[in-house]
Amino acid sequence: MTDFSGLALVIEAADLLPRLDSPQLILVDLTSANRYGSGHVPGARYVDPKRTQLGQPPAPGLLPSRVDLEKLFAELGHRNDAVYVVYDDEGGGWAGRFIWLLDVIGHKHYHYLNGGIQAWPADKLSTEVPESANGPVSLTLHSEPTATREYLQSRLGAADLAIWDARSPAEYRGEKVLAAKGGHIPGAVNFEWTVGMDLNDHLRIRKDMPEILEQLGISKDKEVVTHCQTHHRSGFTYLVAKHLGYPRVKAYAGSWGEWGNHPDTPVEV
Repeated sequence: MTDFSGLALVIEAADLLPRLDSPQLILVDLTSANRYGSGHVPGARYVDPKRTQLGQPPAPGLLPSRVDLEKLFAELGHRNDAVYVVYDDEGGGWAGRFIWLLDVIGHKHYHYLNGGIQAWPADKLSTEVPESANGPVSLTLHSEPTATREYLQSRLGAADLAIWDARSPAEYRGEKVLAAKGGHIPGAVNFEWTVGMDLNDHLRIRKDMPEILEQLGISKDKEVVTHCQTHHRSGFTYLVAKHLGYPRVKAYAGSWGEWGNHPDTPVEV
């Protein structure tokens, strides 16, 4: 079985195991170099999570340059007919950010391995490292998956906007300050990313997330813009909204690193 058609965005190990030999598959491991070396899903290529970010203050979470993205995807052997399966070891933050990158480059065929490496059978790990592909790749970057600071400021107060702040409650309330300003974007709703993971089920996405989001007012009739400090933690919340079929989802890649350090952004505490 090599076909991925019909599978949901979020898949389980049982879905992936019979498809590991698929010629379409590009497996991406976003754990750590040590974790990858000690055992990974067979055929997975390691990507240092920091390569998914620009990495420059005050907003390190912004998109890397197109040249850097082309280098990264060339190493992965990117092609238009590829099906990506991504995972990490933290419940979906870095994996979700990588899925956002795939949306940015306009590639729509991808899946997240629910729970990541924790949910993978221990007897099915590999330490073999696949060769780097390194064929030339030319990418077109799309703006739709991303909310810029200017865009978000222009939308503040809109009835059809839900801002999902994935940071800790202390950051949201301005008690823990990681920028020039503390607090949160006006109107933002706080739901910390890790609370969306089932700690008793290998960090899989909680099954009651649809009900939780509805209660928070993060509903499918709204445009959802999610952020954290660097759009790492909000990689998970971006993934969850996509997984649940929200039709309008954007990531604010600048996140609080940009908003909290900009002189002209309004803040609530």
